[in-house]
Amino acid sequence: MTDYLRDALAVQEATDRLLTAVAALDDASLASPSELPGWTRGHVLAHLARNADALVNLLTWARTGQETPMYADARTRDAEIRRDAARPLAVHLDDLRTSATRFDAAATALPPECLPYEVTLRGGVREPAAGLPLRRLAEVELHHVDLGIGYTVADLPATFVESQLTLLIRTRFAGRPDIPPLRLATGPGDGDVRHTGRPAAPEESPVTVTGSPAALLGWLTGRTDGSGLSCPNGSLPVLPALG
Repeated sequence: MTDYLRDALAVQEATDRLLTAVAALDDASLASPSELPGWTRGHVLAHLARNADALVNLLTWARTGQETPMYADARTRDAEIRRDAARPLAVHLDDLRTSATRFDAAATALPPECLPYEVTLRGGVREPAAGLPLRRLAEVELHHVDLGIGYTVADLPATFVESQLTLLIRTRFAGRPDIPPLRLATGPGDGDVRHTGRPAAPEESPVTVTGSPAALLGWLTGRTDGSGLSCPNGSLPVLPALG
């Protein structure tokens, strides 16, 4: 099984876990604050549904070669989330299911020869179509955590944690001037160490941060305050928001 198909299957499994958890809520609980500042749980669910459709646009672009942006524009994206946030639970669930079905169909319809085709994500990032299921998986898993309903970074599947750590370290943190040189260790000694952040100056030593992969991912994504991590050669750096 290719990485693309494996990630697409993982999206289905993560979506099923999310739907099962959300189905146990009620209308009133959707109006409660989520773990994301300024968003209720309803905002998170509305975003998840619209993100599925946005990624369908990118998969369609890769399949047809006809440019189809994720969203019309940032203002429209934000307005749709605000519009849909206060819907009843049953409407949210139906939207989550049907948008997930559209994503699964679009992912399945993409021919193997189109996997290297590059599309443009929100923010101008270029991405091969092969990476879109992993992008969707991150949305489903991390926003499940953001709902604040008992699913935490410690519950994230190990395969997802590892793939997301690799992606973040390579594409979101490497070389950034606003992030100090980091040495991220997930095991004793030098057996599992990765470097990211801006390059270290000749007289500068990277800040070593040690902890489990899940604890590191929680910190890097802003889902935790760094609990469970150690920083033997300095203070745990304050990271900029991923946005």
